[in-house]
Amino acid sequence: MRLRTGAVVGSESSMLAGQIDALPGDYAADVAVIVVGGNDVTHRVPVADSVKHLEEAIARLRERGTAVVVGTCPDLGALRPVPQPLRALGSRASRQLAAAQAAAAVRSGAHAVSLAEVVGPFFITNPDEMFSLDRFHPSALGYKRTAKAMLPSVLAALGERAELPFGHLPPETLSEPS
Repeated sequence: MRLRTGAVVGSESSMLAGQIDALPGDYAADVAVIVVGGNDVTHRVPVADSVKHLEEAIARLRERGTAVVVGTCPDLGALRPVPQPLRALGSRASRQLAAAQAAAAVRSGAHAVSLAEVVGPFFITNPDEMFSLDRFHPSALGYKRTAKAMLPSVLAALGERAELPFGHLPPETLSEPS
């Protein structure tokens, strides 16, 4: 098993295409994990634009034969250093984006993991441990907890697990007309 990352810290959804383009042309991973959205919210990228870029990335990866797992935008309301009412606005915007990402992901054949639901509570109750010094990005423990939380959907995408816990959505399957 080999891990390859094309991720770039600070990216917005519009940068997903460039990250895929940077992969070798014949590269086909068994599974790709996409976690994006926080920077889209902070840079006020319209939800429709963010979702369009995500759908395009999912389609391109699936064309390569790669299963896709999307970690939806985390709840930016967990960012305690951000004063109110800005934090509440960030929370609302990030939850709207996350819902749109989840719907687009499963509609496009990807698994979706609600990071707000599966790891958000840890960031809210243990901010000193879960956030890095900048209080925006996860710490090493925050990234580890996030990766562990996404593992059930990664295993499901690989065909190694059937049941998914709360906060995980499988891809939609189109049933044959009767």
